Amino acid sequence: MKTKEIFNIFSGKRVIEKPKEKKKIIADYREKNCLIPYELMDLGVEVEFRELKVGDYIAGDIIIERKTVSDFISSMLNRRLSNQIEDLKQYQDKLLIIEGIEEKELYNDDNETGVHANAIRGFLLSVTLKHKIPIIFTKNSEDTTKYLLILLNKKENEISLNAKKKGRNKKEQLQFILESFPGIGPKTAKRLLKEFKTIKGVINATKEELKKIIGKKAELLSELTNRDY
Repeated sequence: MKTKEIFNIFSGKRVIEKPKEKKKIIADYREKNCLIPYELMDLGVEVEFRELKVGDYIAGDIIIERKTVSDFISSMLNRRLSNQIEDLKQYQDKLLIIEGIEEKELYNDDNETGVHANAIRGFLLSVTLKHKIPIIFTKNSEDTTKYLLILLNKKENEISLNAKKKGRNKKEQLQFILESFPGIGPKTAKRLLKEFKTIKGVINATKEELKKIIGKKAELLSELTNRDY
């Protein structure tokens, strides 16, 4: 970064002036197909594309998941959004943006989506109240871009390449260990711990005991816990 020397007429001294760092945001590579990154570039923001495991953008230490109204509805139906919310809530600072409410009705009870408006309202309440994830509704991509720019202006600190995860409590730590096994998600991990109390209890359980709780997944879990290194 280049610096320049300027003369201070009040002190009568020459001082070194450092130029302001360019604002920077990290975008998931799939966002190349939308207008937002290029609108940010036009506003002087440096956009770095990379493969993000969670979220679509990282602004400072904030993880942002962006959904168009259509994508929100479809990912809600196939439960993909539920999994993304589970990933998103592990981070200290996160945000869900639902984009396009000016162009498409979110609460639509017709046959187009088959989703009742109250089901959508209930899901949104769950995201905000249960998972503590703020939601912002934007009119279009330009509106989303403006929100991201405001976030960047508020985050003058250097971009964090690894957003800060919340510290897990003891129960979450145990669940996290079990979720590392293939086929074991959050709900299955909770059921196993509720039944066997400890990780040791799960590992020492017989295949028959596991089958009563997780069905066919018991075969793989039993095989993995007894496999030689």
